[in-house]
Amino acid sequence: MDASCLAGHFLIAMPGMVDPNFKETVTYLCEHTERGALGVVLNRQTDISMAALFDQVEIKVRHLDFAERKVRFGGPVSVEHGFVLHRPHGVWNSSIAVGDELVLTTSKDILEAVADGVGPSDWLITLGYAGWGAGQLEEEISQNAWLSVPASADLLFETPAERLFDVAMQRLGVSRFALSSVAGHA
Repeated sequence: MDASCLAGHFLIAMPGMVDPNFKETVTYLCEHTERGALGVVLNRQTDISMAALFDQVEIKVRHLDFAERKVRFGGPVSVEHGFVLHRPHGVWNSSIAVGDELVLTTSKDILEAVADGVGPSDWLITLGYAGWGAGQLEEEISQNAWLSVPASADLLFETPAERLFDVAMQRLGVSRFALSSVAGHA
């Protein structure tokens, strides 16, 4: 992997982040190339339950233990589309592999498998995604809008959404209270 590629990393919004879509967020970066970047916000839950989402897309849920889990807000782009971030299990119609551990899938077949209880064991669903054009993310990082830290699937799936920001910061050895909203450059 290219040293400048941040795919497979968490992007942690710095305290000075003014965009309300990203204030106090942790975003999992799924793709990062010279053409731009794509990720999903992980720690913003919507009011939409999984049961309601599956009902909306006309999929009968046979496996009910996740019915009340909340769909997450993945970012401000294509909020009408669902994105499933999961550990690799199965072959799906439309997927992006992110390293060896995770996959981002956008096809309905994975939702049907989850509803039947035969999909991946670890997954989360977002509506929308975060996207950056060529050089945009690099510019934002140079302006101290984001910190990055290598992600782990275990942390991603085992940490409640409301704790993910602080846990990701701890991976860097930093507390949110130790950060300033203003940063300088030497």
